[in-house]
Amino acid sequence: MHPEAAARLDLRLVPAAVTAWTVTAAGIAWSIGALLAAACGIAAVGWAALVWWRGELNPAIRAAAVAVIGTAVIGAGFGVAVALRGAAVREHPIAHRFGSAASLTVTPTESPRSLGNGRMMFRANLNRVGEDGMSGRVVVFAPVLGFAELTAGQPARFRARIARPTRRDLTVAVITATGEPALGEASAVQRAAQSVRSRFTATALDVLPADQAAMLPGLVLGDTSSVPPATTAQFRTAGLTHLTAVSGANVTIVCGAVLLSARLIGPRPAVALAAVALLVFVIVVQPTASVLRAAVMGALALLAVLSGRRRQAIPILSAAVLALLVAAPQLAVDAGFALSVFATAALVVLAPIWSARLVARGCPKPLADAICVALAAQLVTAPLVAAISGRLSLVAILANLAAAVVIPPITVLGTAAAALCPLWPAGAGLLIRFTGPELWWLLHVARWAGAVPGAAVTVPSGLAGVATVGGTSVLAVAVVVGVGVCRRGVKRSGRERDGGRSASDPR
Repeated sequence: MHPEAAARLDLRLVPAAVTAWTVTAAGIAWSIGALLAAACGIAAVGWAALVWWRGELNPAIRAAAVAVIGTAVIGAGFGVAVALRGAAVREHPIAHRFGSAASLTVTPTESPRSLGNGRMMFRANLNRVGEDGMSGRVVVFAPVLGFAELTAGQPARFRARIARPTRRDLTVAVITATGEPALGEASAVQRAAQSVRSRFTATALDVLPADQAAMLPGLVLGDTSSVPPATTAQFRTAGLTHLTAVSGANVTIVCGAVLLSARLIGPRPAVALAAVALLVFVIVVQPTASVLRAAVMGALALLAVLSGRRRQAIPILSAAVLALLVAAPQLAVDAGFALSVFATAALVVLAPIWSARLVARGCPKPLADAICVALAAQLVTAPLVAAISGRLSLVAILANLAAAVVIPPITVLGTAAAALCPLWPAGAGLLIRFTGPELWWLLHVARWAGAVPGAAVTVPSGLAGVATVGGTSVLAVAVVVGVGVCRRGVKRSGRERDGGRSASDPR
């Protein structure tokens, strides 16, 4: 990064966001929130006492001390908050029922996902256990038979076994359904959203080949329930799995398309229309934690792209991390949250700088943007993906470059078709037909990339995978930067020698 580019980045909120994230994650994973809160509190008091004792300080030193104190205070606050949340989970009334069976009422926060072998799982909010009202986040495992029609926001009462949570993510229990469910009714908004999703899927099946029709809902709405396991494996090997999850890129493409189409009506109405489109999009794809996270990150990326001011992007991203951790502290241990934050940071910090360098060397800007976005996103997310899956795709950058050109039209046309389905099914079908060539190309890219010998390699999972892949990535970047610096040095020396020789040449 050029020094002048680094100077333009406003990093003042970054320490606070990193501290809050670290404290919250450690407090959830190891139940040390109170200890971390005390440590941060002592640090804040110590620095404040030092500033008071020293009296007059250099303005730069005083500003740094104030920043440290503020960060420590924020860390202490998040430590107290996560300690209270952790205590509430450990002392939850349902803990007395672990190992027993009871009749429960839950409200899913997402549509159930198939696990194969006739089983499915979903996350839900607990409403009642027996006749006692309770709250809390639970994970539910259930048979497809009887639960296949369950949708997000639709209450369900059934008999189930209650077990201790298997992960430390502020979940209060794991529920295994053993009885037939009695399904309630979701809200009008959620019923409308489910109707749009169902009609969209049915229309796609009517007008597209089976493999394309199964993939389209995943790319547009994040619904991968119909995607064959073989296709899922190909996308995983090719490093394209992120395309089948609703992400900030989806939100950016949708809002950007609305803004571009609404420029004739003026900037303020265009922004309002984009906000409405964002709200409707979030409702239709289901406002789960991951979708809300994607909406926030996509909105930030869109703001950075539209304003052209990366200097504002990092403070807004940091503030968004703080706000999301306050509202949903479990995101601190959610891999998808980390992937979203890192990918967004790469998009607004690394990609524009690298793209500018390529453009300066004669590369067309659209191509430079595509290459740098894919490279930056892969570079910062590869360590996390390796830690989660224990696999590293070696063809991911090339596969994403090949697929990048078709994702915007699929997203725009698919989202417009989803909006038209309840109003004009024939028009929606026509738009979906136009996604056929793009879907064909995407599926073939995944198939070709997944079939390359050695397309993915096994790496250590967990922290060892982060260290291995992250260290390798940093080393590769350092080598590339070092080679570039050496070449510039050689060229500069050559020009200086030529200039000196020309000046001393008597001819």
